[in-house]
Amino acid sequence: MLSLLLLYLLLLLVVFLFQRKMIYFPAQHAPERQQELARQLNLKLWPTNDDYLGLISQTPPETDRGTVIVFHGNAGSAINRIYYSQALEPLGYRVILAEYPGYGARTGKPSETVLISNGIETAKQALHDFGGPLFLWGESLGSGIVSGIVASGEVAVKGIVLITPFDSMANIAHHHYRFLLAKWLIRDRYDNSKNLQDYMGSTAVVLAEADEIIPVKYGDRLFDSLRHRKKRWRFKGSNHNDLPLAPGMPWWQEVMQFVSDQEGSAVHSRIDDIQIL
Repeated sequence: MLSLLLLYLLLLLVVFLFQRKMIYFPAQHAPERQQELARQLNLKLWPTNDDYLGLISQTPPETDRGTVIVFHGNAGSAINRIYYSQALEPLGYRVILAEYPGYGARTGKPSETVLISNGIETAKQALHDFGGPLFLWGESLGSGIVSGIVASGEVAVKGIVLITPFDSMANIAHHHYRFLLAKWLIRDRYDNSKNLQDYMGSTAVVLAEADEIIPVKYGDRLFDSLRHRKKRWRFKGSNHNDLPLAPGMPWWQEVMQFVSDQEGSAVHSRIDDIQIL
């Protein structure tokens, strides 16, 4: 029995020390390869090739309704999220696909502190280069980056969109690894419910009802905790990685109209739910 306990404690120690290997799954590219991949998709590194923060279209949108910065999930890299540009640029929004330290061709090691600090830098640079309004999209893990930027109070954010988000990473860790005491051992906690408590803009929440990675109840808990103007889109039958993301689908425009709405932004108690079948 003592030997089993020692093995369990050793396992907890290993998980604690290497937990970020279980959270972050970056795709990495050599700088020359990153530039070539971007060029093939009509993208370029922004603000410069040598010290880039994200990817942006080589062809600006015909109209300028503002800038959307997309903070992607924990796997792959920004180059894999071209569908955001394809869907939002025709609506008149400039799209920046933010890249994390340690992902793509960027150096560094990802952590909550590093990614949020980098996200703040990215948002400030976008406002400097393009002005407002500024909208933040957070996909999965990216919802934690967005909420951290908002909580910092350092950037004026008009509206946010959260795709398959969660209330806190600690609760997701507990759901999948409760036998490893993950809720208490996790270091990168990404407490979205807490970080968004004082936000006064508009929040759109997009959920996959069959989500096997971030069960929908954690997105619902986040939505219920929000005290500002909010709206929820639910996709029945969709799991974490098969949301209907094709450009031209009506929900893209609905979401942007909601977070861009100036008249409705003062109505903080307004709650709408849209069920998409």
